[in-house]
Amino acid sequence: MSKARHSVEIYLQPGEFHFGGRDLRIRTLLGSCVAITMWHPRLRIGGMCHFMLPSRPNPSGDPDGRYADEAIDLFHRAISISGTNHRDYEVKMFGGGSMFELGDREDNIASRNVQAARKLLQENGHHVVAEHVGMYGSRYVIFDIRSGTVWLRHAPVLQQEIGEWK
Repeated sequence: MSKARHSVEIYLQPGEFHFGGRDLRIRTLLGSCVAITMWHPRLRIGGMCHFMLPSRPNPSGDPDGRYADEAIDLFHRAISISGTNHRDYEVKMFGGGSMFELGDREDNIASRNVQAARKLLQENGHHVVAEHVGMYGSRYVIFDIRSGTVWLRHAPVLQQEIGEWK
């Protein structure tokens, strides 16, 4: 018995968004950015965003996937085009890792990205079923739309002890 092959594999760069059908696998690498996946279990459609910042200071024109609020808008547009209801999707969230030990403050960009994602998802009626956010380091994420499975590899940043100069 042979394994089912995916016809399309997409690698998301920071700021990109993709939505599609069951023969799609989406990958990305995250640091302080956040990826959100949305998957419709019955229809086996869904997508992923990879946003960099909570919001754009002066939004104009088409939604830009670099910003959390506009990435959520891109999801809602794709879901509307598919004729489905956003409440039928399983939502997962990943990333927001501090990349430097000095970045372990509540107001760093990684923390702000995670807070923005949580707030936007809640305000828009989405229920997050799984997440792996915060901490130190990067994450490699693979989302298989056929099964709804998300694989994650977390590579923590090693915290180094800073000694005194002698």
